[in-house]
Amino acid sequence: MGEPEHRGPRPASAPVSDTAAVVLDDEGVVIARSASAATLLACSPGETYAPLSGLLPRGGPEAGSAGRLVTVPGSDEAGRKVPLVCRIVRLAACTRGAPDADDTQWLVLVTPAEAVAEAADHDSERRRKRLSRAATSSIGASLDVTEMAQTLVNLLVPEFADLATVDLAEPVLVGDEPPHLEASGDVRLCRTAAAQSPGISAEDLLPVGEALPPVSDSDVMRPLMAGQPVLVSDIDALRAKLGVDTETLRLFVPSGAHSSVAVPLYARGLVLGCVTVWRSQLPSAFSEEDAALLQDLASRAALGVDNARRYTKEHRSAVALQRSLLPHSALNVAAADTAGVYQPAGGGVGVGGDWFDVIPLSSLRVAFVVGDVVGHGLEATAAMARLRTAVQTLADLDLDPGELLTHLDDLVLGFSDEQMTGELRSEPSESSDPLGPSGSSDHSERSDHSERSEPAVLGATCLYAVYDPVTGQCAAAAAGHPPPVLLPPDGEPAFLDVAPGPPLGVGGVPFEVTEFGVRPGSMLGFFTDGLVESRDGDIEEGMERLRGALAGADPSRPIDEISRGVFDGVRPHMPVDDAALLLARIHTLSSDQVAEWEFEADLSLVAEARELVVGQLSAWQLDELGFVTELVASELVTNAIRYAGGPVGLRLIRDRVLVCEVSDPSSTQPRLRRARDTDEGGRGLFLVAQLTDRWGSRFTRTGKTIWTEQPIGGPLV
Repeated sequence: MGEPEHRGPRPASAPVSDTAAVVLDDEGVVIARSASAATLLACSPGETYAPLSGLLPRGGPEAGSAGRLVTVPGSDEAGRKVPLVCRIVRLAACTRGAPDADDTQWLVLVTPAEAVAEAADHDSERRRKRLSRAATSSIGASLDVTEMAQTLVNLLVPEFADLATVDLAEPVLVGDEPPHLEASGDVRLCRTAAAQSPGISAEDLLPVGEALPPVSDSDVMRPLMAGQPVLVSDIDALRAKLGVDTETLRLFVPSGAHSSVAVPLYARGLVLGCVTVWRSQLPSAFSEEDAALLQDLASRAALGVDNARRYTKEHRSAVALQRSLLPHSALNVAAADTAGVYQPAGGGVGVGGDWFDVIPLSSLRVAFVVGDVVGHGLEATAAMARLRTAVQTLADLDLDPGELLTHLDDLVLGFSDEQMTGELRSEPSESSDPLGPSGSSDHSERSDHSERSEPAVLGATCLYAVYDPVTGQCAAAAAGHPPPVLLPPDGEPAFLDVAPGPPLGVGGVPFEVTEFGVRPGSMLGFFTDGLVESRDGDIEEGMERLRGALAGADPSRPIDEISRGVFDGVRPHMPVDDAALLLARIHTLSSDQVAEWEFEADLSLVAEARELVVGQLSAWQLDELGFVTELVASELVTNAIRYAGGPVGLRLIRDRVLVCEVSDPSSTQPRLRRARDTDEGGRGLFLVAQLTDRWGSRFTRTGKTIWTEQPIGGPLV
């Protein structure tokens, strides 16, 4: 005999000792039988066995090639009538030459129905245990809502159900909390995941990604809204109770289904969604035990979905905060064209404390900043925001890089002290706790929560560099941060030898400033360690990848395209941290954009300074700015000679704005004040502030520089 073809649904696996086998021809004549068949069926070879003959498929050997589950009366060893479950399968190897009914033989496997039921119970129990174990290991392993839903339906199909769907509330998909709703008609769900057995026809069902039509409140829907499962053994009755039109009904109920269970995803009193399973090929209908098992799985899944939802919301908030704090991806200032790229780490790590910044300074100079706060999530992002704000404030004071990092280091120490003080203050003491050593108070809990809500800045690094387009010089200082990389216009990229300083928050260690020249057309790259670190390599390998990516970059391409290409080429496939990259294409002002002079400490030279200023503005065709600039230069040079001595430097810089600078050897900061009516002086800086768009003062190695800016109305010539 040939091997039987196994197709279609199978009964539960009853013990072999309880199963009898009979081979029949197409007329029902017994060709062969097992010993147990004589007892169960009382049949002999060569005889026609009518009870089974009537069950054989008709219409040729191909008809009924799939197995059939039928019940016929039989008798046990004591002669009692017992129901039997028969499976009839055509023996494929018995067809010789052209198909003929006389050549067809059928294998009939006969098992007492009681043995099949016991086997089904054992199979069901084993299935429940397997599903529970699988759910424990897989549900909750992801922090992605959609992935969590797909994991659940993949667990249920095909062992538990022929078709499974998960529909989630629309707010859950974006991380928000669904509202408390009483009626099902107010619920808005979206088909999030689905799985089906190969033989299931579900083309008319609502596809994944589509919104479910609303279903009016009914007896079927009310238990779901209360967090209870709904077991349906009569699909026709379900169609009638849903109360929707025929077209909509096809979106909900698959054709051929004979039973169903729907269980809400219920967590913290909220209906997050619903999981629904259907059976059509599996012969047994869902039982109360099946519904209880699905409810247990749904409870675990609901907690996982709610955790994923909370993570989605926090991740979305952190990304929005992070991106709102970063500067525009591409900036064009007089000193450089810049472009930055930031990308959070994938998976459950999320966004962190990496940032970069481009800060315009006085006299057309620009500051490049890149930093990294250790940690991830909202706390790291909030700590980064505090650091970035502090850097911008300190940069406005025109401090040199080393001094700025020293002040920033002091601030981080202060942040850490605040955190430690808050933690100590929040710890209850035995003497102050009114409930005794083992008690607790609401006040202490609220105090602890409020103190800990302030993010500390621990383990931060930063690199701060200032570039002057007039001199072409750049000064940089690092606090535990990787050095920048310089790509000259006609050379190979190289990492600059910036003196490494300690990370921020160590305290007591000065930060050394490194100066280097930058030729026009060069590119400077600033990055965080997340760009060059990977799980299977060290940071030196990553820095070499960065150097190679910059070496292969086409300098004629726009800076934003170069930065994105370099970032994608260097970023590890499995990043361990978020990463930032800032590229700057350096510009230098031409000699005809700058004019400078130096004067001795002689007040008679003020008139000469005025003449030089007016003459230079005329040569630049900026005569309309002559009166104001002459007055500003006269006031500043006069004050410098009178109060600081010489030498006094005067410089004009022309670009998008007109800059007027006066330098002197004094380290005394000028102070703007309002002169009284009887005062003979004290109005110089007040006039300067009123006549110019911006003004300020910065310390230098030899003294200080007072600068002013005026907008240039027309185009440069």
